Amino acid sequence: MQPTSAHGWRSHYTLVLLMLVYMMSFIDRQIMGILMEPIKREFQVSDTAMGVLSGLTFALFYTALSIPFSRYADRANRRNFVAWCCAAWSAMTALCGAATGYWSLALARVGVAVGEAGGTAPSLSMVADHYPPARRGRAMGVFWLGPQLGILFGLTLGGWIAQNYGWRAAFVWMGLPGVALALLLRYTATEPGRGRWEGTSGDAKEPIGVLMRDLMASSAFKRITLAGLMMGLAGYGIGIWTPAFLVRSHGMSLQGAGIVMGLLGGLMAAFGALISGWLCDVLAKRDARWRVGVPALGCAISLPFALAFYTWPAGDVWMLGSFAVPKAVAFYMGFGITAAWWTAPVYTVLADLVPAHRRATAISIFNLGLTMVGAGLGPLMVGMFSDALVPQFGQEALRWALAICVVACYGMGLMAFVATLQPYGRERQAAAALAVSAR
Repeated sequence: MQPTSAHGWRSHYTLVLLMLVYMMSFIDRQIMGILMEPIKREFQVSDTAMGVLSGLTFALFYTALSIPFSRYADRANRRNFVAWCCAAWSAMTALCGAATGYWSLALARVGVAVGEAGGTAPSLSMVADHYPPARRGRAMGVFWLGPQLGILFGLTLGGWIAQNYGWRAAFVWMGLPGVALALLLRYTATEPGRGRWEGTSGDAKEPIGVLMRDLMASSAFKRITLAGLMMGLAGYGIGIWTPAFLVRSHGMSLQGAGIVMGLLGGLMAAFGALISGWLCDVLAKRDARWRVGVPALGCAISLPFALAFYTWPAGDVWMLGSFAVPKAVAFYMGFGITAAWWTAPVYTVLADLVPAHRRATAISIFNLGLTMVGAGLGPLMVGMFSDALVPQFGQEALRWALAICVVACYGMGLMAFVATLQPYGRERQAAAALAVSAR
């Protein structure tokens, strides 16, 4: 059975709304990065404690709920579910501004995690059903603009608000727009037919043990999950701690660090996400394995940029009027473009490998590791390394903690992507043949 209608403006409109919802998710998730220093000073806690607050606290509850939420979304209306989850996490982000201490802020962050557990995987399932396989890379690239725009607006605007009105005001003003966006998604977006491009919706009520058995039997899924874990470990650690690194090692203000991380980093990463989605679709016409090759290439190019950014000496700056810009930022821009090359292709690969009726749950299982290891342990790992390196490096401990983590994680991620190439090629052909026989 062929789809009843081609993708059109309704699909594009829904994709943009889902991208904006993901943008709000990332703002609410990553705003802790720019607010790390003032919160730490006010509550008088260590880098390790802030790593727990910004990472592990969020990840534990996010991962505990993401699979049951996604199982529900594989059977229910995904548009409605994502909308109400967006409203919930946005309201809880605003509530973070009312925290009176470390533990009350931690409790509010738990609320953010619970809401966000129902957002990403069902959204990606919707994107896959709105667009045919040949165009999914570009569609995923647009969807993955969300985190990059979240970095741009969250860190740039969040840093400005925190600098002028305090960190509590930043939480409030970054949270409230998400409630309005949730209502817009609920009442104006389109829920696509499940499995419309594959010609079958499958059995969404199958036991989860069957799905887990099949995923664990897939070499491509296991290897690309390992690669994703390494990318998440580095990405969340970098996102949370790089603003503090710019403040400590390069003497920047919160607002200046927000501009570097948000405006420059966000724009470069957005550009990189679009490039990767386009490359993914164009090169896959020659050989489908390029859907994995593009992330591998991005890792290889990113490594020298990242190492140069974190090790470039302090005090070497350009003067833009009265504003001192560290020359290291030039390397961060190059890193920002290529570091984002893994996201759109990886989720396109998952959509290729997993049938429509399993997608939200399978993506949630992938994201469980990504969030638990990445969001949970990434910031904590960097914070612990930073504390441990203080006796040797003093104020520069965070610089070296970030350099060590990014080189180790991107190096292992590159090896995992390369190892995925052959099994993905075989399993994709098998999945395509199965879809054809089911029509």
